[in-house]
Amino acid sequence: MRMLFVLMISAMAAIAADVRAGAAAVRITPPKGAPMAGYYYNRAADGVHDDLFAKALVLESEGIRVALVACDVESLPRAIVEQARRMIESGTGIGGAAVMISATHSHTGPVILEEHSPGKLEGEMLDIARRYAEDLPKKIAESVKLAAAALKPVGVSAAIGREPSLTFNRRFYMKDGSVGWNPGKLNPAVVRPAGPTDPAVPVVYFEALDGRPLATYVNYAMHLDTVGGFEYSADYPFTLSKLLAAAKSADMLTLFTIGCAGNLNHIDVNTAAKQSGHQEAARIGTVLAAEVLRTLKKMERLDLGVPRMRSERVRLPLPEIRPGELDWARKITPMFGQKDGAPFMDLVRAFKIVEVADRAGRPLAAEVQVITLGDRLAWVGLPGEIFTELGMMIKLASPFQYTIVASLANGSIGYVPDRKAYPQGAYEPVSARCAAGSGEMLVDAATRLLVEIHGHSR
Repeated sequence: MRMLFVLMISAMAAIAADVRAGAAAVRITPPKGAPMAGYYYNRAADGVHDDLFAKALVLESEGIRVALVACDVESLPRAIVEQARRMIESGTGIGGAAVMISATHSHTGPVILEEHSPGKLEGEMLDIARRYAEDLPKKIAESVKLAAAALKPVGVSAAIGREPSLTFNRRFYMKDGSVGWNPGKLNPAVVRPAGPTDPAVPVVYFEALDGRPLATYVNYAMHLDTVGGFEYSADYPFTLSKLLAAAKSADMLTLFTIGCAGNLNHIDVNTAAKQSGHQEAARIGTVLAAEVLRTLKKMERLDLGVPRMRSERVRLPLPEIRPGELDWARKITPMFGQKDGAPFMDLVRAFKIVEVADRAGRPLAAEVQVITLGDRLAWVGLPGEIFTELGMMIKLASPFQYTIVASLANGSIGYVPDRKAYPQGAYEPVSARCAAGSGEMLVDAATRLLVEIHGHSR
């Protein structure tokens, strides 16, 4: 019996040792004075509540390596992703196609300059933003390099928790027949939410063969726009990471990615209670950490195979620009940041029109990426603020038992509503740079890639 027990332990160790993992974090907090992201006006950071990080997890089996990276920023322009991938390949040998780089979507992170960044930055704020955009790819690459250098045999476990109390659909059917967006607390004109929420909390846990925690990957579909103000903060993932480290190990990395939350946020319109600031972010992070800890108790150890990856560039059609709209929009956009400037929705619509017109008919290129380990665990990366219905479609259609959809991955193309939302209007469809049906094109591509990989992973 003793010999049988030893053989069983040895077999389990062999299975666990089949996968190696390494985790690392690199600080990416900008200096004071950098422009903060997330809104249609300029605001300069005046302090740091908690540092921002690029967090990397490198996985290897049979000599094949992949990397998952999450950055505490609102979004990542495609040019930043491509530059970081080139540096990662040069520094580690991990090919760009095997690297998924996502933004957590914190609205208390920096603006990362790109061609169509809203607002007119100038002076010191512009200089800081330029230097930050130049340095960020190096820091992302450094996080992957450090993680790759720390590879060790691990066991991998997964489970899906459920936390329905935090996330809310922010689009509502109103009594006048319209669909409203963030209509305000206790608004008597609200009838009911215009869409679902996704309460799933996928968790993947990595531990060394001696039982020491290495990393926990957590995904949740809810906007990171809780804190506000002028201090840098990772928002609720800061508390999530802090509490999981306190409960498991100070050395354990928590890598958080945002699910498909384009139409979801933390605002409960059925209560008058204040829901903003660091205390609210801490509350959300605490509730989410508690669900992760409950989920860790029901984790299933996975027997994983060689990492596989697929990606496809999907050409998304542009929305129609009607005659006269461009002239109107060019008069509106200079009012950005003015105290008595244009109404918010006019700015949203005007910036969309100008950006779409500047594309001169060129479709919007969106990378759909899939990375898998064995035939049960898959990550899908989508480059925008994806409506939750679309993410739920992918998970429902996926042949993988554990399918994690990370939005704002490998670039940022703005909002991607589902088809039904476009005629309903309100903020997200008005802002969308892609035409109706684009979201379903991403779902089709992701599903096809998942099925193709699954067919070759058994």
